[in-house]
Amino acid sequence: MKAARITRQQHVVSKVLLKQFAMDEPDDRGPQVRPVDVHFPDRSNKLKSARACGWADNFIAFDSASAEDLWNSVEVRAPAAFKAVHAGTPFADPLHVETLRDLIVLHYVRSHRYRDVYANAFTTVRAKIPGELVERFPEPLRREALRQTGLHLTGADALNAYAERLVEQSEVTQDFGSGALFRTSIESMFHKVRAESSNWHLEVLRPESGQFLIGDNPALSVRTDTSPWLCNMAFGDAHSIVLPITPRHLLALGRKNAVGAIPRALMDKINTVQILAADHYVYMHPRSTRLEAFARETAKRWRPDPVSPYRASTSATGSKKS
Repeated sequence: MKAARITRQQHVVSKVLLKQFAMDEPDDRGPQVRPVDVHFPDRSNKLKSARACGWADNFIAFDSASAEDLWNSVEVRAPAAFKAVHAGTPFADPLHVETLRDLIVLHYVRSHRYRDVYANAFTTVRAKIPGELVERFPEPLRREALRQTGLHLTGADALNAYAERLVEQSEVTQDFGSGALFRTSIESMFHKVRAESSNWHLEVLRPESGQFLIGDNPALSVRTDTSPWLCNMAFGDAHSIVLPITPRHLLALGRKNAVGAIPRALMDKINTVQILAADHYVYMHPRSTRLEAFARETAKRWRPDPVSPYRASTSATGSKKS
């Protein structure tokens, strides 16, 4: 029954967040954003509704309603926090600070990047276990094989094959295949990163000129000691976690609560890492023509390979679309 509780089109970028980058069209199409395909930056893309962007097909393939409830517990608080940001009073209410920090954590965890890391880690460990079982427990394996199959396994190849079968039939491997393990893993990671982020303060930053764009993998761990910045390192190795929340506002985890302005050059670096880290698309306000040109040129310069870094594990975790 739980396996059937699946929302097929699951947003990895919250609709309430994408709407901050949107413009209402006069023909009742709803809030629209301008997408740029970072794989094929010269391709012309029509405006798209915020609802139709930033989602993945069956991102969580088992009991997704459980995770959706968790995400919604953050997203339902976002409009009030955004209103405080626009008013210039994000720190007037501690609940707004908590909500904005949780929004960073949500998008850091609910991401193509995390699913790729999770799948690769499982695959790596899974490949090692049969050999380790044979090396450490050869006699118990032989006895279990005799009990289950009635066969005396004497050769190394036969014992390895039996260990492989045991691992393949294990509950953990079955849960990985069904998606149940990913759901529990991503929910657990959300709570872990949320606890770790409580040791950081919140910065709300505005560009002195220009606008931010947002990618479909928007909350990024960054190191600022290279050019372009490195991104997607482990939480503990990062200088900050950044998340654009409007064309004129960026959230960053820092050493103290602060509201401030950043120069155009720094804004360009932040937009660049959004383009580098995107799975497929970056999005911006429909009238951001200069930013659209910047996104296209940056993608052509820094992303010559039209293959997403997050596509390596799609065979294990299901197909994805933005």
